[in-house]
Amino acid sequence: MLNFIHDNFLLDSRTAQRLYHQYAKSQPIIDYHSHLHAADVAINRRFENLFEIWLEGDHYKWRAMRANGISERLCAGSASPQEKFLAWAHTVPHTLRNPLYHWTHLELKRYFDIDDLLNDRTAESIWQRANKQLQTDEFTAQNILRKFQVRVICTSDDPADSLEHHIVINSRDLGFRIYPSFRPDKSLLVDQPDLFNPWVDRVEAASNVDASSLAGLLRALDVRHAYFHDNGGRISDHGLPRCYANPCSETEAAQIYARARARCGASPVEQERFASFMMVYFGHLDAKRGWTKQLHLGPIRNLNTRKLSELGPDTGFDSIGDFPQALALSAYLDRLEAEHALPRMIIYNSNPADSYVFATAAGNFQDESTAGKIQFGSAWWFLDQKEGIERQLNVLSSVGLLSRFVGMVTDSRSFMSFPRHEYFRRVLSNLLGNDMEKGDLPNDEALVGGMVRRICFQNARDYLGLELAPSASPSDTAAMARTT
Repeated sequence: MLNFIHDNFLLDSRTAQRLYHQYAKSQPIIDYHSHLHAADVAINRRFENLFEIWLEGDHYKWRAMRANGISERLCAGSASPQEKFLAWAHTVPHTLRNPLYHWTHLELKRYFDIDDLLNDRTAESIWQRANKQLQTDEFTAQNILRKFQVRVICTSDDPADSLEHHIVINSRDLGFRIYPSFRPDKSLLVDQPDLFNPWVDRVEAASNVDASSLAGLLRALDVRHAYFHDNGGRISDHGLPRCYANPCSETEAAQIYARARARCGASPVEQERFASFMMVYFGHLDAKRGWTKQLHLGPIRNLNTRKLSELGPDTGFDSIGDFPQALALSAYLDRLEAEHALPRMIIYNSNPADSYVFATAAGNFQDESTAGKIQFGSAWWFLDQKEGIERQLNVLSSVGLLSRFVGMVTDSRSFMSFPRHEYFRRVLSNLLGNDMEKGDLPNDEALVGGMVRRICFQNARDYLGLELAPSASPSDTAAMARTT
């Protein structure tokens, strides 16, 4: 009987199989949007058990477990690691047709060479076998990155972060680089002084710039942006419900800022105007230093207020929003373009209804400086599953240039997520291979396969301008495993 995860998993045709195995499979990984902790890589963390590497902090799994009637104690609560794993194993058979079913078994296969389907019957054996392997050098954080040919990871970092762990990692010849991404979302929270003011204090201390005025804060952020640049950062990131594009003068923004610093929260209208001013400023910073800006747009976060108070944010109580996006996104891009300050940009939608809006908005602001300067980003969050990936590829193909696409990211907090790149590559190869067999694309493997190769690695390498470490050879990897 053929194992569920086999060589041609998700590959429907012989042409799709050749595209994947000959052009996609062996490509290295640039994971340019991740929520991994650089500290885990710097200390070369060894994971004690399957819970730590697989379930810790994974709100995708928590959502499925809650939907299956599992107690919160066994999701994000106080239960033991093994109890939580067994609760997840009990849930997995109920995730059929959810991407978690695919990801679960792909990850068990690629990390531990386990072919068993995870369920109540197999859970104890899988727990023991995986935990035994986790005690070997192969499964330290650094060696996991080498195992999956990860050349670059870009983490998500607050402007006030010290980047000490990134500096340690990149000072060594480890075969990969970990670069920071500048994520200044807290700079917009003038409506929440209790959160905003401590954040400003941290930026002030990190930059050694007086931020008592808005002008001071802008100087401080410029200093921190330069610090990120000096430490390899070339990407910024913003997680927003929608673009802010309500024009605001610096004088008005300064008044809103002063009131927030005096603990007088901004009104919704004032907050939007201040955010609009700051987003234009951040565009100028990125353009000045030749960076790429990412806009993650559309989710509604922390909707279950009781659970938010009990568990905190990022625990699985977010959903897709239905914000009007088209005019605000286009106005933001146009403002930066008019001021000659439009950086390279990747725009991601969380609502599938916005896919054509985002893809066509990108087409209005391309220019000769960079092929694919404005990118319609990969299928993100609730959309990064087979149907969502296919939809994103189809939309981009229909109104843009798929050949210039910079590919997939994990957007993950887990060191078990790198097979999501394989998952994407299989879906991409299947889509294009089936088109070739139907005659919708030429039967020219060099032509189509070359595009597959570029989408999987080369486009991101060329577009982002990140310095890549030389890849480690097998002998280098063995030596580093003994010394890290």
